[in-house]
This record gives sequence, structure tokens and C-alpha cells, in this order.
Amino acid sequence: MLLKGLLSAAALLAGVTVSAGVILDGPDSPGGDGRTLSLAPLSLGNPTAAATLTTRRAGLPLETVNTDTVPGTIKVPLKIGRGDTLAGLLSGAGISNADAHAAISALSKFFNPRRIKNSHLISVTFQTPATGTPAARNPGLGRFTSLTIESDYNSAIVVVKNAKGRFTASKVEKAINRVLTRAEGTIKSSLYVSGRKAGIPNPVLVEMIRAYSWDVDFQRDIRPGDGFQVMFERLYDEHSNHVHSGNIRFATLTLSGKRHAIYRHSTRDGIDDYFDERGRPARKALMRTPIDGARLSSGFGKRRHPILGYNKMHRGVDFAASRGTPIYAAGNGIVVKSGRNGAYGKHVKVRHNSRYSTAYAHMRRIHKSARQGKRVKQGQIIGYVGTTGRSTGPHLHYEILVGGRRTNPMRVKMPSGRKLRGKELETFLAARSLTDKHFATLTPDRKVADARDWNSGQFSTLAPLPAFF
Repeated sequence: MLLKGLLSAAALLAGVTVSAGVILDGPDSPGGDGRTLSLAPLSLGNPTAAATLTTRRAGLPLETVNTDTVPGTIKVPLKIGRGDTLAGLLSGAGISNADAHAAISALSKFFNPRRIKNSHLISVTFQTPATGTPAARNPGLGRFTSLTIESDYNSAIVVVKNAKGRFTASKVEKAINRVLTRAEGTIKSSLYVSGRKAGIPNPVLVEMIRAYSWDVDFQRDIRPGDGFQVMFERLYDEHSNHVHSGNIRFATLTLSGKRHAIYRHSTRDGIDDYFDERGRPARKALMRTPIDGARLSSGFGKRRHPILGYNKMHRGVDFAASRGTPIYAAGNGIVVKSGRNGAYGKHVKVRHNSRYSTAYAHMRRIHKSARQGKRVKQGQIIGYVGTTGRSTGPHLHYEILVGGRRTNPMRVKMPSGRKLRGKELETFLAARSLTDKHFATLTPDRKVADARDWNSGQFSTLAPLPAFF
């Protein structure tokens, strides 16, 4: 009889284990490594025991159950694997289909549940039964109370089940500490390689290169021995974990002995950009009409070609003018093409930075300063109006390319070229002086100044910044 009872108890335990989808390993079990794997709801009645357990879905890495939350609750992190769905993750954590569906429905107000990634942090919280109650003696009872998804570094979406069993979602901003960091170095091969060796995070380095790309040709202007300095933000959460690399506040390049400094500054009307030491914008506007005294003779779009005789897309604009009318560079840049180019005739293409280029066609003559490889400045003469190539009369065919794609010059959103003046310039110069003082207090890659201190007074250099392009 005793043997029969033991066999029955063993069978019951095996059935519960299999039905719950758990694997129990001990240090002496075959393949055991000393860890105990268990599905969280089995331990919800005993928080003390739960603190010693780890949890996972089948086939996924182990995650630690966190009991250091609200007393009487257990927080269970969920690991996202390839092909996982949020519904599947919740079901695997022992949450009923009805609760999972209701929680996901509430979540959808702020976040698309189909877009979960393995970089997201997802956790569920259970309410444990009070000690000494009948429910506490049943380890399978634990009430699902909330779902949390952290899809980015500065906010989290929390779905909570109220006393009536309804789920509501809210977006919670995290407490973020912005700390200033300084990095510097000498360029040996390229700014990118040397910057990475100096500890500059990749997003910060890319932003720095973009900010300088209007005036610096990184293939020709950089030489071994040139130097760089940058002050940027590192963002830390409430647990002092580094979660993000923030905005550049100041940077300088020393090229062939000449110093080029830029400062991030936010104007009163909300424009946030880089400016040089004199308040001039680091980004330069492109000229929509790089020619004087001309009329627009053909716009951008589909038209009947005057020579070919059929409808054809016209991927630029034409300015009719007399032969010999000067043509100007629409912005600072490097000449990447210069010479005859098929139907374009005598043609010049200028690369202004990694994103913007302009092209000029049908020239009578190309100015000697616009030969391939030459650097040109905005407003500089690069050629003269003619009618070379496939052309019916003297005119300039002008193109603006954005990311390699030809775009309507009359409608493309131009980068800001605004120069600070008056009181705005005074504010900038005061902020620039404060920036220089903060930079001087830092040593390379040592976090000694809290960027939040800059938010006092009239200075606005720490306003949230939009995407650069």
C-alpha cells in the first residue's frame, strides 16, 4: 500500500510538471548545471521560494525572476526569441488567453504588438496570495496584474489590470540622467577610425561627420596629424546603467593647423542646429536658382521632349538665359564630375555633403575653377550658359539630388542657412562661453558634469534635438 501511494504521488508530480511545461534540473541530474527551471506561476504562492528560481520559455535563455518590486508581487522578465509573438510569450508565462488578449488590446493604443524585437525589455507582474490563506497553499494561483514593455531608453508602456478586471495602458517617462563626456584624439588614418579608438560612440561620430560635411571633404581635407575634440551626452537610467548616447554639444576639428569649432544651439523660435564660433550656421542653404536674370523655361516633371518628340520625365528645371550668363555653385562642395556627359553636354556635378549634390548641364564653357576634384564655394562661378548636348537653345539645366535621387529644386526642403543676429546672437555668444567653460572642466572620457545643470537661465543648448536629416 505504501509503495502504491508513493507511485501515485510520483505520477501526479510528473503530470503537473509536464502539463506546466517545466523542466526541473538539479546538480546531480543528467546534464544538470545546478539551475532550477520552472514556469513562474507554479511558485507564485511562495515569494521566498520564487526568489531562488529562474524562468524561461522552452528553448529560450534563462531569465531571473525579480521579487524586488512591490511587496506581494513577482516580476517575471520574458525573453524574446526568433518568431515569438507577444501573445505566445504571455501564454508561455501562464497567462490566460482572455487576459493576454485584453492586455494586448490595451497596449495597442501606444505600441504595435507585432513589432516586438529582441532588443525590447518585456516583463509581466503577478500578485501573490497573502500568506496563510487557502490560496497561498496552492502554488498554481497567482493573479496576472500588469505587463511592461520598454521599447526605447527613455520611456516604458505599462498595462495594468484594475480591480474590475479591465486593462488600461499608459506611457511612463523614465528618469534619465544626462552626463557630459569629453573625447579627443589625433587622426592617423581617418576621423571615423580615430574617433572610435577615442571612445566616441558610433551614433555620435556619425552625427559629428554629418555636421561638418558641409565644409569639410572627409576624403581630401583630412590629413594624418589633424586633431579632433567633442563633448557629448551620455544618458543613464535611475540604476546608473548607460542606456543611450545623446547629442553633441560642442566639437572642433583642427585641419592643417586651422581650428573649426561648432556649437549646438536652440533659437527662440525652435530651430536647433550647429553654429560656428561667430553664430554662422554649420549647414549651408543651397541656392534654388544658381543663375541671375534667368526665367524658368521648363519645370520638373513629365513633358513632351522638344527634340525626341515624345513624353519624357524631366528630372530637373531649365532656366533660359543668354549665352555666356554666369552659373554659380549652389553651395559649398567638391566637384565630382566635370566635362562632356552625353545629352547633358558640358556638365558639372558638385557634392555638397553625403546627402546633397547639384548638377549643371548644357554649359557653353566650364570655368577652370570647376575642374574635377576642385573645391567650390557657394556663389562661385563654375561655368557659363550654353546649348551643348541635347538642347534647342541656350539655357541651364539644373538638378538637386537628395540621397542620389533627383528632386524638384523648387520644392525640395532646403537645409537651414540662417545666421544668428541681434539678441539671438548675444544669447548664442553667452551660451558659447558657458560651453567652453564646461568643456574645460572635463578630462577626456571622464563624466564629471551633469548636463541637466545647463537647463537653468537663458541658455537653451540642451533642448531635445530633431533628426539632422
